[in-house]
Amino acid sequence: MTGGRAESGAPLKPPLGESPIVVLVRPQMAANIGTAARAMANGGLFHLRIVAPRDGWPQPHAYATASGADAILGAATVFPDLPSAVADCHRVLGTCPRPRHVVIPVLDARAAAAELRGINARELRVAVLFGPERAGLDSDDLAQCDTLVRYPLNPQHNSLNLAQAVMILAYEWWMCAEAAPPRNLQTHATRVATKGELNAFLNRLVAELDASGFLHNAPKRPGMVRNLRHWFERGEVTEQELRTLHGVVTELARGRMLRGRFAGEVPKLPWEDDAT
Repeated sequence: MTGGRAESGAPLKPPLGESPIVVLVRPQMAANIGTAARAMANGGLFHLRIVAPRDGWPQPHAYATASGADAILGAATVFPDLPSAVADCHRVLGTCPRPRHVVIPVLDARAAAAELRGINARELRVAVLFGPERAGLDSDDLAQCDTLVRYPLNPQHNSLNLAQAVMILAYEWWMCAEAAPPRNLQTHATRVATKGELNAFLNRLVAELDASGFLHNAPKRPGMVRNLRHWFERGEVTEQELRTLHGVVTELARGRMLRGRFAGEVPKLPWEDDAT
């Protein structure tokens, strides 16, 4: 779903090639969406995705506060949930104002901007998540991320509104245009897997772990699943590595067939469906 309004304002155009996607997760106020788009335009960012906006979309008040960044709002896409919003991305960075109890790379805004430049130089798609105004990204949101971005600010008062958070990253993105050397991952005949492909594997892995009884402790299950997800999210898993992992899960599942699971109950691998 796109912005749904005729464009006016500044003649903004998307940059050539890949550039970071700003993802606003469950934003609560239309005015904040508009000012976030304004901040994006200041820093040369164009691609905006909105996840489950509280008051629906489009919202006239967002355009009123965008100060001419109408093209960004008009091209924005809306998603019902976060996994669908990042399914086609290879990397996902999440802004997080305070430390969380997860093992994950953490960058400040300047280092994150350099990382974003390097990712896009390799023609990989990357999203940066900004959480709801009241509480930011929750634990399930952060489980979709492979890297966290923090803003070192005055510890006595480090509160930012949504547009300010977007502006800091957009500014650093703009300023490091020439400074960031690209980082290369040599993948040969394969490629970096998308988040959608990784989520498909993780969903299958969790289903098999449920069936095996590994996740039988209901109170601990959500945390265990998030820990598994963080483990895989920290690196750039390739499509070929996911094929290998799917094969590992298949072979592990065969052992349960001897204990009453029929062969027909083993799900097909994603590429097996494509071949039929």
